[in-house]
Amino acid sequence: MLFTPHDLSGADFCPPDPSRRKFIQAGLGGLIGAIAWQHARFSALAGPTEPRPLAEHCIVMFMNGGPSQLDTFDPKPNSVNGGTFKAIKTNVPDLKFAETLPLLAEQAHHLTVIRSMVTQEGNHERARYLLHTGYAPTGVVKHPTLGSLISHYLGDESFELPHSININSPGYNSGFLNAAHDPFVVNNPMKPIDDIDYPPQMDAHRFQQRLQMLQNLEKDFLLDRAGRSTEAHQAIYNKANKLINSVRKKAFELHEEPIALRKAYGMNQFGQGCLMARRLVEQGVKFIEVSLDGWDTHNDNFGRIGNLMNVIDPAFATLIDDLSERELLDKTLVVWLGEFGRTPKINKDEGRDHFPNGWSMVLAGGGVRGGQTIGATNKDGTKVLGNPISVQDMLASLCFALGIDHNLENYSRAGRPIRVVNEGNVIRPLFV
Repeated sequence: MLFTPHDLSGADFCPPDPSRRKFIQAGLGGLIGAIAWQHARFSALAGPTEPRPLAEHCIVMFMNGGPSQLDTFDPKPNSVNGGTFKAIKTNVPDLKFAETLPLLAEQAHHLTVIRSMVTQEGNHERARYLLHTGYAPTGVVKHPTLGSLISHYLGDESFELPHSININSPGYNSGFLNAAHDPFVVNNPMKPIDDIDYPPQMDAHRFQQRLQMLQNLEKDFLLDRAGRSTEAHQAIYNKANKLINSVRKKAFELHEEPIALRKAYGMNQFGQGCLMARRLVEQGVKFIEVSLDGWDTHNDNFGRIGNLMNVIDPAFATLIDDLSERELLDKTLVVWLGEFGRTPKINKDEGRDHFPNGWSMVLAGGGVRGGQTIGATNKDGTKVLGNPISVQDMLASLCFALGIDHNLENYSRAGRPIRVVNEGNVIRPLFV
């Protein structure tokens, strides 16, 4: 087996009606016990020979529409399904990529390619929701995304920047978690962020006076109207107040970077979004998602994939190299994936259709062992060989890398306990 389940649980520290001294003693005992339990929990997860979780940040590159695995990270050049792209060698023996990835081929020693993803969701919206939350959409419960969960568990409330940031796409909100964990959206990283500075003739003192006046006016109104809309309203003002007064907002100002580096990433929204993600990691932001549209290649698959990979290859490769040079790669988990894959069979329009069974995703950094593949498909790409890997397995593994117990429970607005990841198992070969 590639991976095994873990049943983890903890104890509550709640002494009945303690005196002041007993309360302090119980608190210290609880703190020490919690630290010991946390240490034991990750020791049990990792095992004696495995590294402990290293990642402090996560960058997800999400491909809206679903990229073709055969034309990227799982080429089948000798198959009738292979298509027009050749396979090329990487700097890892016996690991080949499609010729659309010449720069990433030189970074393959940092990468783990999972070639056996099986998700059973071939509808765009349902698959996108599943990949972001680990749950199929129900219409009743709105689940938090990975970014919101990371903000919830790892984010510091006093930090000036949002801990979940989406670049090029609005994505989903934090679901039943507090609206403070909704992502901050950067619609176009190549343009200045709107309203990030005080308006003309406004200074910090006047701004705080107006903010206090607004809070006083809204106080009674909001007391009678508790709910997510109220939370979101207050969260937006709180985030804006911290952001507008922070020197860390310079992370959004890409003009400070050398033009040669900006060109290496690619002078397009995705490439500059990846550069912005690196700058945000440097400032301490926990989660950044950078998205790229255009992967629904039902027709002209090869022409469109060629153009898209001219964007992906330099941005992805430069991001890995840039993080590595700045000694940030070990503590930054980098993930590349889409909604699903594309059919091995080429349709009559020279396109590939939706294919949720046997597609590829890529991970790097954050304690992930590079230079390997996990899972495989058969010679024509139509079947997974061996153990399939689910979205839940993948998300449980990302949580492990970041030091989050994926078995923890949060409560929905109706009071229903919902696990961070439902039934997912850590993919051990990622970390050993």
